[in-house]
Amino acid sequence: MHQDKAWEVLEQVGQVILGKDEKIREMFLAFLAGGHILLEDIPGVGKTTLALAFSRAMGLDYRRVQFTPDVLPSDLTGFSVYRREEEKFVYQPGSVFCNLLLADELNRTSPKTQSALLEVMEERRCTVDGVTRELPVPFFVAATQNPYGNAGTQPLPEAQVDRFMISLSIGYPDFDSELELALSARAGHHADQVETVLDRKELLKLQKEVREVYISRTVGRYLLELVTATREQPYLERGAGPRATIALSGMAKAAAWLDGRDYVVPGDVEEQFPYVISHRVTAAAAARMDGLDKEEIIRGILKTVKKPSPGEESR
Repeated sequence: MHQDKAWEVLEQVGQVILGKDEKIREMFLAFLAGGHILLEDIPGVGKTTLALAFSRAMGLDYRRVQFTPDVLPSDLTGFSVYRREEEKFVYQPGSVFCNLLLADELNRTSPKTQSALLEVMEERRCTVDGVTRELPVPFFVAATQNPYGNAGTQPLPEAQVDRFMISLSIGYPDFDSELELALSARAGHHADQVETVLDRKELLKLQKEVREVYISRTVGRYLLELVTATREQPYLERGAGPRATIALSGMAKAAAWLDGRDYVVPGDVEEQFPYVISHRVTAAAAARMDGLDKEEIIRGILKTVKKPSPGEESR
């Protein structure tokens, strides 16, 4: 196992984004698990810098698309242009042909453009003019969206939201970290100073090790009981589907692997559950009437579902 390399990546990224070690770790776990990431935040908290820092630390080809209402699906997937000298149409690749795509402010663009990412995110390929082309491996989407209610935003389709492995919010830096940013010694420290720790082949090897992490039947039952509880919770309008179960399994494996274990414990599942579930569920009207938000409901599920005891974990 190669955790030393993984911790070096976290160290490099942590030099750029100060005071956000937990959120940096979660993003990296999603990369190790091969998933996409949804960041919901106000502008200016370092989302673009964070994605760029990860791309440099992991040796990935990086592209950023700023989504606005006039961005077209062909800007993402590519298009064919007729070349008179060759007397044929020639395909021009779109922005998705990279390893890490930052889809900035995804909820500001049209539903048609949003849906263009569906096949790309799920299948890691895109179809243009009847021809299907594979995307580079690995391929990740880190999408940001402004909080709902901001001018010009519209909700992402549920089918697309479900394709993100986790969601999180970076939030404002703490006082000491923001003070460090204000000091001249840190002011020039940008993502371009991040050193490359991995290359793409090494990252694929790490992902393979993560997939081989063992989950016992007992821990698997606990994992599924948590997901199932979201479907039976009266305060939730809709529960999480089977894709959430797969995502939670992948994130729990990645967390176990990063901690140096080749097996998942219930604590790994419990830790990752909020990140995997929060964007997949919607609070019902009854919850709003009783003054409950999604985070409180999710914490309640974790308290209600019985966690396996240490003696049961390996069964």
